[in-house]
Amino acid sequence: MAGTPFSQQVLKPTNAAKKLGVYLPATPPEFQEHGVTRAELEELEKNPPQWLADLRRNGPHPRPVVAGRLGVSIAGLARGGITDPLTSEQIDELRADPPAWLVRERETAAKVRAEEDRVAAEAEKAAKKAARENR
Repeated sequence: MAGTPFSQQVLKPTNAAKKLGVYLPATPPEFQEHGVTRAELEELEKNPPQWLADLRRNGPHPRPVVAGRLGVSIAGLARGGITDPLTSEQIDELRADPPAWLVRERETAAKVRAEEDRVAAEAEKAAKKAARENR
């Protein structure tokens, strides 16, 4: 795959950072200033350099990572007033002593997941019924 046109496609730094799950302004200047090929991105994922391992471990983390670690949506973060990246330490502090908004958003996220599960189960049930009827 190393020589395919797809693997040689160059990603913008913003897209590469999103795919790696890191906050772009916290990456080294050379990462921010130059594109990364898909092959290079794959290598970064397989063998992360120290800066990448440190960023993934300690942050600052981008909003999608923060939301995932807190168990809420990105919109829930915004409703809670969290618009800036957070470090792992800050996330752990929120988890240890969750403010009211975080408790509310987690409940909302749990309800949304339950509804999505219910809809998926109904769709699966309908698909099985249709398959039986088409025999």
